[in-house]
This record gives sequence, C-alpha cells and structure tokens, in this order.
Amino acid sequence: MGTLANNVRNVALIGHGGEGKTTLAEAILYNAKAIDRQGRTEDGNTTMDFTAEEVAKKISISMAVAHCSHQCQFGMAKFNLLDTPGFFDFEGEMRLALSAADSALIVSGLGGSVSVGTEKALDYCIKHSIPAILFLNGTDKDNADYIGTLNALKDKYTTKIAPMQIPIMENNKMVGYVNVLTGKSYKFVDGRLRDQIDMPQNLASEYEELKNKLIESAAESDDEMMMRYFDGDTFTNDEIIAGVKKGVLTGSCIPVLAGSAVCNKGVINLMDEMVSLLPSASDAPAVVGKDGNGNNVDVVCDEDKPAVVQVFKTIVDPFYGKLSLIKVLSGKLKVGTILKNTNKDSEEKIGSLFFVKGKKQEPTNTVVAGDIGAIAKLSNTSTGDTLCATSINVVLPQVVLPKPVLSMAVYAAKKGDEDKIFSGLYRLQEEDNSFTVTKNVETGEMLLNGVGEAQLEVLCKKLENKFKVEAVLKEPRIAYRETIKKAVEAEGKHKKQSGGAGQYGHCKIRFAPYADGDFLFVDSVVGGTVPRQFIPAVEKGLIECLPHGVLAGYPMVGLRAELYDGSSHPVDSKEIAFKMAASIAYKDGCARANPTILEPIYTLQITVPESFLGDILGDMNKRRGRILGMESVEGNQVISAEVPLGEIMKYATDLRSMTQGRGSYELEFTRYEEVPAASIPKIIEEAKKFAEEE
Repeated sequence: MGTLANNVRNVALIGHGGEGKTTLAEAILYNAKAIDRQGRTEDGNTTMDFTAEEVAKKISISMAVAHCSHQCQFGMAKFNLLDTPGFFDFEGEMRLALSAADSALIVSGLGGSVSVGTEKALDYCIKHSIPAILFLNGTDKDNADYIGTLNALKDKYTTKIAPMQIPIMENNKMVGYVNVLTGKSYKFVDGRLRDQIDMPQNLASEYEELKNKLIESAAESDDEMMMRYFDGDTFTNDEIIAGVKKGVLTGSCIPVLAGSAVCNKGVINLMDEMVSLLPSASDAPAVVGKDGNGNNVDVVCDEDKPAVVQVFKTIVDPFYGKLSLIKVLSGKLKVGTILKNTNKDSEEKIGSLFFVKGKKQEPTNTVVAGDIGAIAKLSNTSTGDTLCATSINVVLPQVVLPKPVLSMAVYAAKKGDEDKIFSGLYRLQEEDNSFTVTKNVETGEMLLNGVGEAQLEVLCKKLENKFKVEAVLKEPRIAYRETIKKAVEAEGKHKKQSGGAGQYGHCKIRFAPYADGDFLFVDSVVGGTVPRQFIPAVEKGLIECLPHGVLAGYPMVGLRAELYDGSSHPVDSKEIAFKMAASIAYKDGCARANPTILEPIYTLQITVPESFLGDILGDMNKRRGRILGMESVEGNQVISAEVPLGEIMKYATDLRSMTQGRGSYELEFTRYEEVPAASIPKIIEEAKKFAEEE
C-alpha cells in the first residue's frame, strides 16, 4: 500500500551544475537508511548518476528519482527526491522534475555570490510559485563564504530570504549552527551526528536580529499575524513555523539552511526542515486539466477520486524496454487496472508497478494519490501523456520545454549505419523530447536540433552506449539560394545526328528577375517557330534546371523565363531535344544575368539582463545583425534582431559565454536576402568542396 499523501514530500533538487545536488541526495538517502553507504560522484557510484554517460562525465545528465522515509520530531515523511542536472543544456530535465514535484530544494555553493544556476532556479520557482528551501552547500571547503553568499542573496531577493541558521565558525569553517527558531545550538560530530552546546556569546545579538527577521517573514504571510506583530505580540515557535510554512507555500518566504553534503553535516537538520516546512502532496494546489469538451477540470489529490496519472519522464533501455515515471495526481493506481490514455485515445493495462531508487526498481501493487512511481512497458504512452480511469476524461497540460536553438548535421561514422542512427535517435526522443531530428529538404542533411552542444554530444554518446552505433556531428550546410539581377536573352540549341533517329531542339528565352514568386514561365511564341506540342517540354526542361543554380549549385529562385522564338525539324524534333535546348539556354542565360546568392535571414528574440545589453548589441553588429527593437520584460531586456543564419550557427554557445549562462533566445525564419558580394567566392568554394566529398 502506498504512503498517505499528507506524508509525501515530492522534492526536486535544482541549481547550478557542480554545486552538490547529487551528493546531497546521496546524503539524504544514506541518513534515511535507504542506502547502506554514501557514494561519491567522483567515484561514479551514486544512486542518482548511474548511466554510462553520467559516470564518465561525473555530472548529472538526466533527471533521476529515489525515495526514502524520514522520522523526526515533526512526524514521518516519505521523500521522493528528483535529482536534476544543473547544466543549462539539460534545463528540460529540471522543468520535467518540477512538473512532478510539489517543492524545490535549491542547492547553492558558498562562493560569496549568487551563481547563475542558483539565480535561474530561484527566479523559476518565484515566477511559477513553487515552494522552495535553499541549502548552502560546501561549508567544509577552504574558500566557503557563508556570510558573503547570504548577503548576496539578500541583496537580490530581499525579504524573501529567511535564514534558519547562524553558522558557528572556527578557522573559517562551519563546525555547527544556531537554530534561529529555537535558539538551540549544535556542534557537528563525526558522521551524521550533532551535539547540543551553549550558544556562543558572540552570536547572541545576531541571533536576536535574525529571530526578529524570521518572525517578520512569518507574519508577512498572514494578515492576522501581521496585525499581532505590529501590536507587539509574542509568537510561539509553532506559530512561527506555521507562518514560515505558509510563506513557503505562497512563495513569499525561502528558508535558508547550510551544511556540507559530502561530509554529511547539517543534512539531518535539513531533512527535518523539509518535513516541517515543505508542502506535502496533499497541500499542493489542484492541477487544472481539460475535459473532452475543452472545459477546465480541477484534479485534486484525493485517493478516493477516480485515478488520474501523468507520465513525467520516460527511460528507454534497449534490453529492459520502456519505463514510464509517473505521478498519481488523484485516486489509486493498482496492478491490473486498465487506464485510458486521453492524449492518444487508447487504453493501457498496468502490468507492473514500481517505486524507483535510482536504477533500482522495487515492485509494488499500489501507488496512491500524491505519490511517484513507475510503470513498465506501456505500449502507446509518451512523456507528458495523461492516463486516467475509463469513467472520466481529462487531459493534463504538457510541460513547456526549452526550444531547440542549435542544429548540427548528423552522419553515420560507418556507411550503412544511417538507419540504426535515426532509429536510435527516435528511441532517445522518448526519453528527451527537448531535441528534434529533422531533414533539411534543400541540403538533404539530417539535422539534430537541441539546446546546446553538450546535449548533442551526449546524445551521440547514448547512441554509442545504448545502440552500439557511432554518429558524427558536422556544422550543417546553409540552404542558400540563387537568383539573377538583370534581364538577358539566351539561345539553346540541341542537335544530335549520329546514326539512327536524330534530335533537334532550338529555343530562344528571355530571362529576367521575378519578384512575385520562385518561377514564372511565359509563352510568347508566334508563328509556330516552336511547335505547340514542344512548348511544355521547354518549361519542363527549365523546371528541372531550377534546383541547380549556376554559381554554387543552390536552387534558383525569382526567375522569369519568356520563350519567344526558336525552330524545329519536321523529323528530328522531339520532347527530349527541347528539354535539352532549354537547359543549355538556362545555363548560358543565367550565367550572364548577374547571378547572385541569397542567404536565409532569421528573427531572434534575445532575452538578457540589462547589464549585458551593450555586449549583445555590439556582437549583433559584428554579425551583420539589424536591431528591430528592445523592451523591458520582468527585469530583463528583450532584443528583437534580424541576422543571417550563417552568422549564428553557434549562437547558443556564444550567447551563453557572453552572458555567463543568463541569456536565452528563440529564432524564427523570416526571409531570404542577397549576401554581400565579398562572401560569394567563399560560399562557392564550400559548395565545390561539399560536392567533391559527396
């Protein structure tokens, strides 16, 4: 039987890469006796980082889930921990985890400032009203700056930041803490233990100041408490906890704790506060879905209601099949139940249910409302799909993932492996739908489109490890086009007399720029100089030439072709001869009609903090970009610009570098424009090189 919803804490661990989320999850699992030893990311033996790619790179790449139970003075709680990658290429995993979690545990280092990942995590939680606790990790490190980090957080997030501890420092290291709520002081001893000590005298005034601020934070979440606060009333610890918890729920208060995950210091205290302050699954607000008529439906966490389940992550294994990580939002899910997939209008029978602990699966018969589990081998269900009891019809909203902004051409390292690569990529899309695979019909290349270079490299590694096939990434060819800039007359004559039936076709064509479309054919022949039956052959011959321009072989567009004269032979004239004659006229005429190359222009919406505005504008200028406008949105600057695709092939990486990861952008194709004359020789050279390789 599953755990009751009011005892479940679904918590996503989020924050900057490399600041200890996976290590903290390991310490929590160890303290809860869910694992018998505390692994290390450096050794590749943690519960949450278990894929070959994660062990090799020593970073989290995919979201992982593990459960454990913790008993403390606030009661018993089941933690479902969702450990997420901190690197920006894998932001989609964080968003999926937060869609299933009811709260966030933001893990930050103690570098004396607010790291980009911490800032993005806090901003995301504040914007989306996700209750959060902030854990300042790394008090064991030589350069740990607790006070500096806390002050930087307060400067940026002001009264939302509510420190729950004062560190007790010796030789610049945190050796214990004062609990701001209770005034009790503790010193860390070996392992996960702590001893209660007297409060150090030098911290008494700081304790009084922070206690008052904590009371103020608690009072701000409740009108009645605020009135009492102004009247000078005193509050019990239980009242303060209730006020802070209410502030956490509404997002007006973010409690701050500190410790060392790797040394397992301060983690037990954190676990206690997670039980005390974070919302249970039953505290979470209703999820708003849609019924079959498009009307809103509130899905509340109630195990007596019909079952509503959402798949928030899919794990694909070539040997063990597909595992769907699910959250039961309502009702009970039991083995043998038949559920309706309302996204696909199909049914699924639940053959086996599990609770997950990293890569381990623990069988269960039931998962109840508010809890997280997994279903094996669903035949027709993908990430984001809703499964519900056949008696109801509800579709839950999909998570909005970051849009792909970086494209690389994907090739097989070994000829003949192309099908294996693309079938492997389509399988991997079941796990991660923040990347896409598309074909550029103009260049013929298959493109792998993602959020950043690291994501695309990891996908290639997964192909190698899971499907034993090697993919090579190359910078994609740009789909240039060609056109002409002046009108010319051209003549094409095809004559073949080499035994047997001859061939004769002769046409005169005026070629001119055409602004209203890609191609226009005009028949101006008078007097039958080109017989009626061969005029379509001339048009067909020209159409067959259009995919191959006269400069670099790119498609010809914006061309008007007027057939105005020609001649024929009563016996040797045939359709093929006039097609050949048209081709000769095309090559000669377009080559003399001042041909040029057109490049694709994209519109970018670039979102950056104000402090980076000058750098971005200067960089856009170097890329031949045109600034269309700027506006301030939620404290950031949003820049609209038009820029040639050839100048932004690696812009995802460059923007991240220029803005320390704070910038983001979306792009959309706008139109084609003539390239600068100086660029044409290089484009022609690259096209020749590519043709030789082919």
